[in-house]
Amino acid sequence: MKLLRVLFVLTILSGTLLSISTVSTGTPAYAKKESKNCKYCHSALPAKADNLNDTGKCYKANDHSLDKCKAPSGS
Repeated sequence: MKLLRVLFVLTILSGTLLSISTVSTGTPAYAKKESKNCKYCHSALPAKADNLNDTGKCYKANDHSLDKCKAPSGS
């Protein structure tokens, strides 16, 4: 019974940690909102805040809007 409680707590904690760790990454919601794929704003996958290309940096700096941003080269 004690082992079952420990496993339950570990399951809850691991789920919480996984959801916290993904908060700062790119999300499919941005790709859906802009009708673009992740590589439009990111230089590598998985999409993370530290691998933004120039378009991604512009998008972030302009309140998540592509209105003032140039398309990445090759698009």
